[in-house]
Amino acid sequence: MAKSILKCIKCGSYTLKDKHCEKETINPKPAKYSPEDKYQDYRMKYKKLHNL
Repeated sequence: MAKSILKCIKCGSYTLKDKHCEKETINPKPAKYSPEDKYQDYRMKYKKLHNL
């Protein structure tokens, strides 16, 4: 079981379980901001690809 709240990818509801609606859940918290963010491009491409 997760230690923090998670978000269902399929329906968008929040839960404490690792799976909801037969799909994996994700951590809804954004990454910490840094002006020297080396991975911003990768993260934005991932979000567009997965419609998050």
